[in-house]
Amino acid sequence: MKKSAGNRSSGEFSQGYRNYALVILLLGYIVNFVDRSILNILLEPIKHELDLNDTQLGLLGGLAFALFYSTLGIPIAALADRWSRVKVLSIAIVIWSAMTAVCGLAQSFWHLLIARIGVGVGEAGASPPSHSLIADFFPIEKRATALSIYALGIPLGSMIGYGIGGWGADTFGWRMTFFIVGLPGVAIAALLFFTLREPPRGLSEADAEDKTVPAAADEQSPPMKEVLAYLWSKRSFRFMSLACGLHALVSYGVGTWNAPFLERLHDMSRTEIGGWIALMSAISALGTFGGGYLADKLFDRTGNRRWYLWLPAMATLAMVPFQFLAYLHPDFPWLYVGLNISAILGGMYLGPSFAMTQALVTLRMRAVASAILLLVLNLIGMGLGPFIIGVMADLFEPSQGIFALRYALCVTLIFNVIAAACYFQGSRTITEDIDATEALIRERKAAANSAS
Repeated sequence: MKKSAGNRSSGEFSQGYRNYALVILLLGYIVNFVDRSILNILLEPIKHELDLNDTQLGLLGGLAFALFYSTLGIPIAALADRWSRVKVLSIAIVIWSAMTAVCGLAQSFWHLLIARIGVGVGEAGASPPSHSLIADFFPIEKRATALSIYALGIPLGSMIGYGIGGWGADTFGWRMTFFIVGLPGVAIAALLFFTLREPPRGLSEADAEDKTVPAAADEQSPPMKEVLAYLWSKRSFRFMSLACGLHALVSYGVGTWNAPFLERLHDMSRTEIGGWIALMSAISALGTFGGGYLADKLFDRTGNRRWYLWLPAMATLAMVPFQFLAYLHPDFPWLYVGLNISAILGGMYLGPSFAMTQALVTLRMRAVASAILLLVLNLIGMGLGPFIIGVMADLFEPSQGIFALRYALCVTLIFNVIAAACYFQGSRTITEDIDATEALIRERKAAANSAS
């Protein structure tokens, strides 16, 4: 007789192995952001060699990538909710790493656009299965911290991408640089495939209750439209997802254009720019980790789940004056102080937002729920941010000349103020929405136990 999920013990994974799993997933995410961010430092040499305008650069850095990355994330996440998440993630890493290398072969805007779309297709399989795995390895009271550690892949990957990208562009050229950063990802995919074990669905819930995996983990995954309807019924998620999208619009937008901004207005070499932005990315890890860690600590101390949205709201609002300092001050030292402080504050939304998304849904919805948040975040943020700034820079150029990019960057900052307001609105019902989901999980578990 087959042993049910409700009888499986959670003890098959030690705390040490769970931490190892988190490190392996982090390595995959670092490779993800190396391959994603490498384009930003290479935009200027690509522009000159392929004779592109800023609108086209904005498409390469944003909409073309984000459209496929975001929309394909949902069906891939649905596959991850039904099949092995480890296998889905391993295959995805191989695809995006290979397509990053292919970018170095591009002979025109359209060649590079297709290659970047390929990178987006591969990277669509990264975060949803990873978030689902982390949610099974770590209980809710530790999940924001774990997801913040995973999110360190963003600053660490960006640091490596900018560091290698700036040096590679000046030393080998932009084409060879794509090969240098693309191919090592295959080795990470192999390490993940052969060493990471698939945890039982609902493993962390077993830790929180009676040391057995909830029987609800054996249920079939609901259709994607059901997950979307369930999440959209949560007022807190509607406002939180919009806040994430608007925040990301600014973050991805300025992140794409910081290197061209420094090259055009401050006459810095690509190696210098890569080094300074790499250092800034490393410093920003303080905020990426600190957001989830502080949110967990504030919840532990107060018992108030609203802190998971209050903290991102306050950090997002506080970064705006430092961003204006960065783009308006003529002296590099002050500019760099503004960039670093805003980068620290800007990363604090990631862990809390993804932790709340996982908490708002039932066990078999987790990968798709993560993909839905990423869909909103990336279509608005990655898709529109770089593109809008590029279009505005082209529109401002006749009157502002070399300063057009500066003012395009400044105009986008208003979206951070709106994002903070949305976080505060979402915090008003986050506690009630999570309580309703937890009650549903308990109800299904009780029904399954009664039936058995």
